[in-house]
Amino acid sequence: MKKSLFEKLKSSLTKTKQQLTGRLEKILTSHKKIDEGLFEELEEVLITADVGVDTTIELMDDLREKIKQEKTSNPEDVKDVLKALIQEKLKQYSGKLPDEYPLVIMVVGVNGSGKTTTIGKLAYKYREKGKKVLVGAGDTFRAAAVEQLEIWANRADAGIIKHKAGSDPSAVIYDALKAAAARGIDVVICDTAGRLQTQKNLMEELKKIYRVITNEAPKNAAVEVLLVLDATTGQNALSQAKLFKEAVDVSGIALTKLDGTAKGGIILAVTNHTHIPIKLIGVGEGIEDLQEFDPEAFADALL
Repeated sequence: MKKSLFEKLKSSLTKTKQQLTGRLEKILTSHKKIDEGLFEELEEVLITADVGVDTTIELMDDLREKIKQEKTSNPEDVKDVLKALIQEKLKQYSGKLPDEYPLVIMVVGVNGSGKTTTIGKLAYKYREKGKKVLVGAGDTFRAAAVEQLEIWANRADAGIIKHKAGSDPSAVIYDALKAAAARGIDVVICDTAGRLQTQKNLMEELKKIYRVITNEAPKNAAVEVLLVLDATTGQNALSQAKLFKEAVDVSGIALTKLDGTAKGGIILAVTNHTHIPIKLIGVGEGIEDLQEFDPEAFADALL
């Protein structure tokens, strides 16, 4: 029997749950009353789940305030208050990909973050909706990148535009957009390099591709810049988000590999610091394992 989306999400967060929920339960049942000692222990648990120091301090301040307001006195009720606060925080910075076509999605992120598989899963998602999808192989710096992308595009039954390794990435994306207009394509997904000789080169390259997209995409097209972050890298994901946000107008985040980490709390740190909405989460390796981010379901599955 196929797992429901919620079940899949829940099992993908198992490692984070063990790290977070197990320890939370222990703390809440071992305390007879809500006091500063309890808050300090909770703080430590959140930090080790990679919620981040600043975000944890903010959460704890909100928690103290809320407990005071609601006159909560039973330590075991603290979990529900905390869950509501986490949902609130995540709701503030969550969103969905545009549901309007034509749609152009520029996908950015460092190599190894799960960019190629995310593109494949995205292509599959739109094909399942009956949309015509074309992928632009804009990571021309690694020969393997184009081959991997082609495998995923074929699996998803999407078209692909590619040039030979070492070609100008902007030219590939230009050709993909022209081909899409000629073929009446609904969704163009543009891959980009994750690493060049220097960070400066990479960022300049991304700016150039973004200019090509804004100039060449159909006038009525929705444009999305999706940053792919690997949840297993923890706090590193934060610096990546800041870096890419400076180069291009990142409009959404896809957080991958949530099933392989005990640091799922990074989702809170990223949204809190960058204010970029989380739009997609990767909860497994299958082609259908890319979900739209649902803050309430996430907090439920987590706690």
